[in-house]
Amino acid sequence: MQIALALVLTLVSACALNLGYLFQHDVAASVPQLSLRRPVASLRSLLVERRWLIGSGIQAGGFVLYVVALALAPLSLVQATAAGGIGILAIMVSQITHVRLTGLEQVGAAVSVVGLALLGVSLFSSHGEGSGATYVWAGIWLGASAAGAVLCVMLLARAIGRGPAWGLASGILFAAGDVATKMAVSGGVQNAVFLVCLIVFYSAGSAVLQAAFQHGGALTTAGLSTLMTNALPIAAGMVLFHEPLPSGWIGAVRVTAFAAVVAGAVLLAARGKEAEALSEAGGRASAGTSRPVRAAHGSQAPPSGPA
Repeated sequence: MQIALALVLTLVSACALNLGYLFQHDVAASVPQLSLRRPVASLRSLLVERRWLIGSGIQAGGFVLYVVALALAPLSLVQATAAGGIGILAIMVSQITHVRLTGLEQVGAAVSVVGLALLGVSLFSSHGEGSGATYVWAGIWLGASAAGAVLCVMLLARAIGRGPAWGLASGILFAAGDVATKMAVSGGVQNAVFLVCLIVFYSAGSAVLQAAFQHGGALTTAGLSTLMTNALPIAAGMVLFHEPLPSGWIGAVRVTAFAAVVAGAVLLAARGKEAEALSEAGGRASAGTSRPVRAAHGSQAPPSGPA
């Protein structure tokens, strides 16, 4: 009964988080350039937007439900359930924003959902809590996550585009926050230090994601962020928290699932790079005209004429 309740809470949480992403993307894509070097000014430009605040409130509610689910069930099982978030996001993009997904986006989202669904199947066969993570290894995981996010922002952006690269970076940071959250709700006075870590990582992830929203569409940026947010904590559940690893054909299903998740991420990133290139070309062509407005699927609408 406890596990079932956790899964229901996780599904509701995934819906809330992704709905919040759409609200935030709509605003972040239209405000002046956000900069991680000017956090106060950037945050102020978002806080004055009512739609962004609504999205943040919805996300906060979803996060509370997620924390409760983590307290009731293993990390890997919760994340396997939340993995459907990429599918939910794709549906929301097409239905709420009335923007038709491209063929590449549809394939990427579908492959990712299939992979994450297979991953969920492999986890349902065994979902013990495991023996828990040590403070040292949890700290190493968090440090490696921070380094990985920095590398994405500084190096990967040239290869796949800033939107996809920063979306991946935000997902890595959110995943680290999930690990810190699991440590924080595991009990013990010493685990209180991870409360600070989760605040830092979630705050950093949110800031990077808002910047990503300005360079890519909701499905590409938030989609890649969601994929990393789901996949890395599942791996952490097995590696750090020693949650049971299935053997035999179930293990093969898990390997196939991870391969599908990576393939879906690559497809979404490829679309994001293409859209960003078109966006920048449109921006150069429209120099001196009104600022282009980004569409929800990652490209920009054709620049309007002079005001």
